[in-house]
Amino acid sequence: MKKIAIIIATVSVIFLAEGALLSLIGQETLIYGGGGQGKVIFDHKTHISSGFTCKECHSSLFDTHKKALFTMDEHFTDKKCFYCHDGKKTFNGCNLCHRKF
Repeated sequence: MKKIAIIIATVSVIFLAEGALLSLIGQETLIYGGGGQGKVIFDHKTHISSGFTCKECHSSLFDTHKKALFTMDEHFTDKKCFYCHDGKKTFNGCNLCHRKF
């Protein structure tokens, strides 16, 4: 019986630690090169506070974490960022993402 309690406690700690780690990851702000158009700032906290979950973007729109490589042609499609940033669901103005420092 004691072994079962230890296993349950260990599993609980692992799940709590995983949740804490994921919540910290969600606070991350990333800065990308922007292809010469000005650096692009991506704030996970802004997207999470708007009701998005990690899986909504990272399973279907983006293949990998922290790798935002896409072409200028993709800016005019419904791929990656532009699935939502289409000017209808939410803004798509260049200077709102691309910023010169």
